[in-house]
Amino acid sequence: MFKKMWLVAIVSCLSFCMNTLGQDNAAVSSGPVLHIDIPTRLGKANIVVDFGHAVYGGDFPFALGDIHLLSNNLREWNADGHVVVIFHGDAAYLALNDETYNTTRHVATGNPFKGLLAELMAQGVQLEMCGATAAGNNWGNANLLPGVKVNLNAMVRLTQLEQQGFTMIYQ
Repeated sequence: MFKKMWLVAIVSCLSFCMNTLGQDNAAVSSGPVLHIDIPTRLGKANIVVDFGHAVYGGDFPFALGDIHLLSNNLREWNADGHVVVIFHGDAAYLALNDETYNTTRHVATGNPFKGLLAELMAQGVQLEMCGATAAGNNWGNANLLPGVKVNLNAMVRLTQLEQQGFTMIYQ
């Protein structure tokens, strides 16, 4: 009797697992069809991202996902141009090194976004910190992630890049 109940339990468990796996695969393969009505591909793109506000989608800054997508698209298309991201205001902490991030955010995790930011820089995205924001927070160059450059202030730099023909994306 015990062997029979054990066998029924195993078969039931396997049946449930197979059914669950099948549903997951069906959901992935039978998702809604998305037809792109306006296919867009850029051959040249000089873009500056004004990243002054940290808006989150869950635990992730929404703009970082946008910047990553943009960088990947431009790389896949072999587009000429540059992407510059200017951190300032309440989003500036995203470009801090682990120690300063911990102190500023009152956490002990280190900067959870440093890997993605390093990847963006490796793809050629230039990351800049607003000098006025850094000075206002008593941050020096040593407080930033490696590779982050400091500009005089975000407003002047954004104006300069727009005058040079960069398209501004406000985040």
